[in-house]
Amino acid sequence: MLFDGKNEDEWVSNSDKTPAKWVVADGVLTVSKTSGNIETKRKFKNYQLHIEWKVPENITGSGQARGNSGVFLASTGPGDDGYELQVLDSWQNKTYVNGMAGSLYKQAIPLANPGRKPGEWQSYDVVWTAPTFTEDGSLKTPAYATVFFNGVLVENHFQLTGQTLYIGKPFYKQYDAAPIKLQAHGDKSEPLSFRNIWVRELN
Repeated sequence: MLFDGKNEDEWVSNSDKTPAKWVVADGVLTVSKTSGNIETKRKFKNYQLHIEWKVPENITGSGQARGNSGVFLASTGPGDDGYELQVLDSWQNKTYVNGMAGSLYKQAIPLANPGRKPGEWQSYDVVWTAPTFTEDGSLKTPAYATVFFNGVLVENHFQLTGQTLYIGKPFYKQYDAAPIKLQAHGDKSEPLSFRNIWVRELN
């Protein structure tokens, strides 16, 4: 269990590895945009992840500036380094298709948009297959992700071409195991919340 509604004992700040400083109240973990990204203390390779998230009912803004966050399936460094599954309000909110909720950011367009309206809880169920590397650091096998969004398959064993980048060509950077990271996005909309986060390691 990575978050059971009680505390942030499983999490640290991504920038300096100090205890996470997001807000825990009423069984919910809410983003603190001033505190930055958080990540798990533990590192994972291949796993099944369940995470629930909610955009505030009073959300404002449009496009990528409306309830933006991300679940980094592998955090390979500071900031937004890694492999991001996009979190965003995709209910009657237009944005680029490979940046909507359920996308593997800038790489994979979701197969459907089962997003619920702001104020309602949503769920991701993910199977993550980590990339593997040879001794010299070159890619041996790529990363794959399967994603169910509110129970609907939106990414079917998608093969990633490298880390998810806002601008530029994706590339692979060697790593063995990595934390799972949650993003504190810098847009001005109200912060969203997470709950019921668990992971099951796979061989």
